[in-house]
Amino acid sequence: MNRRAPRRWAAIALSGLTIGALAACSPSAEPGTGGNGGSGSGDEVVLTWWHNGTGEPLLGFWEDVAAEFEDANPGVRVNVTAYQNEELQRTLIPNQLRTGGGLDLYQQWGAGELAAQVEAGFVKDISAEVSERVDQLGGVVAPWQFEGATYGLPFNFGISGFWYNTELFAEAGIEGTPETLDELYDAIDALKAAGIVPIAVGAGDGWPAAHYWYHFALKSCSPEILQEAQVSYTFDDPCFETAGELLEEFIASEPFNPGFLATSAQQGAGSSAGQVATGAAAMELMGHWNPGVMGGILQEETGDENATPPEFLGWFNFPAIDGAQGDPTAALGGGDGFSCTAWSPPECTDLLNYITSVEVQTRFGEIGAGIPVTPGSEAGISDVNLLQVLEGLQASTYVQLWLDTAYGPTVGGAMNEGIVNLFGGQGSPTAIVDNMRNAAATL
Repeated sequence: MNRRAPRRWAAIALSGLTIGALAACSPSAEPGTGGNGGSGSGDEVVLTWWHNGTGEPLLGFWEDVAAEFEDANPGVRVNVTAYQNEELQRTLIPNQLRTGGGLDLYQQWGAGELAAQVEAGFVKDISAEVSERVDQLGGVVAPWQFEGATYGLPFNFGISGFWYNTELFAEAGIEGTPETLDELYDAIDALKAAGIVPIAVGAGDGWPAAHYWYHFALKSCSPEILQEAQVSYTFDDPCFETAGELLEEFIASEPFNPGFLATSAQQGAGSSAGQVATGAAAMELMGHWNPGVMGGILQEETGDENATPPEFLGWFNFPAIDGAQGDPTAALGGGDGFSCTAWSPPECTDLLNYITSVEVQTRFGEIGAGIPVTPGSEAGISDVNLLQVLEGLQASTYVQLWLDTAYGPTVGGAMNEGIVNLFGGQGSPTAIVDNMRNAAATL
C-alpha cells in the first residue's frame, strides 16, 4: 500500500503561500451542473459529504454552503454530516473508503495520509478540474498533491503554538511571552509558584502529546535536515534523538495537568481545551482551531449557544532553543481540506471548487473558524485569535507540516507510538527514532 516516494510537498515555504486578489465567484459560476454519477433515483445526483465541524459556527456554515450549491445546481442533493474529529479520521473515513461507496466528499489532511489513500485507489485525481484553482492557491496546495497530480484542495491552513490565559500569566507575574525554552521553563515555575496548572495536554488522544516531540524536533533540526528526512526517511542526525531528550526533560519538570495521560483534547470541560477555556490551566500547545473548540465547549457547558471563545486568550509560537540548529522562527502547521472519492460524480469536484471560491472562503474567515487559503479571502478575517496566528504565520520563515502527516501512516504511526510511550514512562528518546527507522524499512 505504501512505497518509498518523494514527498517534498511535506515542508512548505511561506513564499508558496500566495497572496493576491481574485474576483468573487458564485456557486452558479462554478463548472458543471447536474449529472448522473452519484447515488439517488432518476436524474437526481446525491453527494455524501463528511466533515469534522461538529460545533457552531462551522456546523451551520457547511450546511449553508451545501444548500447554496443545491440551489445553484438543480437536480443535485448534498447530504452533509459532521463527525467528531478523532472518530472521523481514525475510523469512519478509513472504513468507508474500503467499502468503495457511500461517500463522495470527505475531510482530507493531506501529505502521507493522502498518499496512502491514493495508492490504495480511493481518491480521485482532480488535476484537470481544479487547475485554475491550484494556480490561484499556490504552494499551500502541495500537501494535497501526490506525484504531480492533485487529489484535494485545502480550505484552511494555520500553525500551532501555545494558547494561554493572559489573566493567569499576569496573576503569576509573567511579563510578555516566552521566546526561548529557558524562558518557557521560567514561566512554568512562576505559574506553579502561584498555584496555577501551567499546561494542559490531552495525552489521552495521543497526537496532542506527540506534537511536543514535533516541536522539539522542529527547533532542534535544521529545515534542510527535516526536508531530507521526508524524502529519504533517514533519521540519523543526532537532532532527532535530541528532540526526545528535550521532551523527556520537559515531562520530568511536571508542567502538565494532573491525569494528563488520560485527558482528552477537545471533548468537554475536563479536556485540555476545556481546562484552558475554564481557567483551570494556563496554557495548551494546540493548532489554530483551538479557540473555536473552546467556544464550542463553553456553549455545551453553559447552555448558551452564543458563548464565544474566552476573551483572555493570547498566543505565541513554540519558543526557540538556544544553540540549536533549528530555525528559531520555524512553525509547525497544516491545514484542512477535502478530497473526492474515486467513485464520486463530477459534481463532487464542482462542490469543491465552490468551497474554495473567494466568496465562500471570505465568509469562512468572517465566522472565525480558521484561516482561509484563497487569495483575497484573508480580508474576511476579523477574529482576534486568528489574527494572532496569522501574524505568527507571516513571521515564520519556515513552516513544517505536521510530522505524522508528512511521514505518512506507517512511519508517522510508529513515531507517535514511541512518543506516547515516552509520555507514559515506558519509552526512551532512542526508542522513538528506532521506531521510525524500523517502520521506514518496511516501506
